[in-house]
Amino acid sequence: MEVILLEEPIVFRRLKPYIDNVLKDPVLSGSSISITCKTLTPEEAIGNPGRDDFPLQKGKEKLMQAVIDGFAGQAFTDMPGNFEGSLKDALTLPPDNNYNRAVIIAALNALCSKRGEAGNTIHCKDEAPGLCSQKLVETISKEYGQPRIAVIGLQPAMVEELARHFELRVFDLDPDNIGQKKYGVTIEDGEQDLAKIEDWCDLLLVTGSTSVNGSIDPFLDLKKPVIFYGTTVAAVAGILQLNRYCPLAK
Repeated sequence: MEVILLEEPIVFRRLKPYIDNVLKDPVLSGSSISITCKTLTPEEAIGNPGRDDFPLQKGKEKLMQAVIDGFAGQAFTDMPGNFEGSLKDALTLPPDNNYNRAVIIAALNALCSKRGEAGNTIHCKDEAPGLCSQKLVETISKEYGQPRIAVIGLQPAMVEELARHFELRVFDLDPDNIGQKKYGVTIEDGEQDLAKIEDWCDLLLVTGSTSVNGSIDPFLDLKKPVIFYGTTVAAVAGILQLNRYCPLAK
């Protein structure tokens, strides 16, 4: 689907009331609370999952981590960098590029973890991604039967497992993936008409990284059911009441 980035993406407009309430709280927004975002190595982020085809391992994305009073939240981004400042400093950044959005999202994930408003904000490691994919098949089968699935964002462990059980199409923005056949599925260009994708599928499985790269807006109000997956979207899903799957994160 073609993504047109607005000065303030729709998702951040919808998050604004929550952020405004946080900023009114001097205990939360004051200078005594600091956030440090650092870029994690692949080993720190996912350990040894028994495969080497995750975007994180290939250097396509980095995992940034924000920490507030010992509570951590993470966000995937292709524009990583370090940040240190108050919570107010982080949440008042303009959401107009992938770095700023990653800082805001990671900060919200850490904050919502601290406040008990979102869980599973730390990426799972080692054998857990494989187990997560197996559980995903069980979850989808139980809740949706035998749907046709549109996967937005190539998560290799999930796609490999899903392809064994469901009819699916996979869409990605990485030009190195587009046109490649992986696990019996040809990866399609993510920049195409979302309405046609929705017409084809019964269920959309969307990477939470869309909240950082600016492409989440079109998926917020679809008629077909949408499951957002991963740690990045933890706070966004909790605040906006979106359906999220990430059972083995911490």
